[in-house]
Amino acid sequence: MTDWLLYTGTRLPHDGIDRLPPPPPWRAFKGGPVLAPPEGGSGNDHQATTYRPSDDAVQQVNAALYLRRPLLVTGPPGTGKSTLAYAVAHELGLGPVLHWPITSRTTLRDGLYQYDPLTRLYAAGRDDDRATEDIGRYLRLGPLGTALLPHERPRVLLVDEIDKSDIDLPNDLLTIFEKGAYEIPELTRRADPSAEVMTADGPAGRVTVTEGTVVCRAFPLVVMTSNGEREFPPAFLRRCVTVELRQPADEDELAAIVREHLGPLAERSGDLVRRFLDRSAAGALATDQLLNAVYLCRHADAADRLELADRIMSRLTAPVDE
Repeated sequence: MTDWLLYTGTRLPHDGIDRLPPPPPWRAFKGGPVLAPPEGGSGNDHQATTYRPSDDAVQQVNAALYLRRPLLVTGPPGTGKSTLAYAVAHELGLGPVLHWPITSRTTLRDGLYQYDPLTRLYAAGRDDDRATEDIGRYLRLGPLGTALLPHERPRVLLVDEIDKSDIDLPNDLLTIFEKGAYEIPELTRRADPSAEVMTADGPAGRVTVTEGTVVCRAFPLVVMTSNGEREFPPAFLRRCVTVELRQPADEDELAAIVREHLGPLAERSGDLVRRFLDRSAAGALATDQLLNAVYLCRHADAADRLELADRIMSRLTAPVDE
């Protein structure tokens, strides 16, 4: 039975998100005033419209939507972990994906908001009282902070490569995901803790934060990707819906992916697909390497196209001894 599926993986936009039932009582949030859905596509329409999700991925995306829980997506590079976020946003009409790339130096505050006190101090030095008083000019919500605004529909937040984060970040995120809210101390310390601040949607996307606190309404679809470079604490994992993506398993599946991305350019690429499979048996490769090889070999007048393809499809891991 598939009637419960909101995200279907068909890549055809529809209003299925309107059928999303109320959240479980322990995941209900009451933020306001309610913000209208943002305009615009997913931000990566080519990837979104050519992505072919697995049945397991479709099921787990829907589970995350229903339960208002983050989705932890694991798998080798090139399996479409990040693209899944754009595919969901495109099909369900959830607006531009909010992208938060993670490094070892990333902190929770980086995702919530940035405050620029130096520029404000400079304005004060110019005796620009109006600019100094408008603290919202120096505050900008980050991708996570923007996703937690009281949107009418859930936003899609891509937390990319969370396994590269500092050891404390996953645990720091737990509190935010459970509360669905956060505080901006720079506002709460003021006599008037309300301000119109910028968001991650750009300079035009200013919103009013009241009482120095942001509370979500429709919990965002948080897609966290991991290449499996570290383990996560049990407390973090039990609050996530998880899915593992795998490399395409056979020649037909790979050929279909090439056709989706390259259309007529995919003609007569069967030898390159088979070459990709042969080489990946001895060491990891990513699907985008095959796409690059097919495109290049179609346009390059190379004497030996397989040799040229091998240069593009270099193994990502050490070859397996045969």
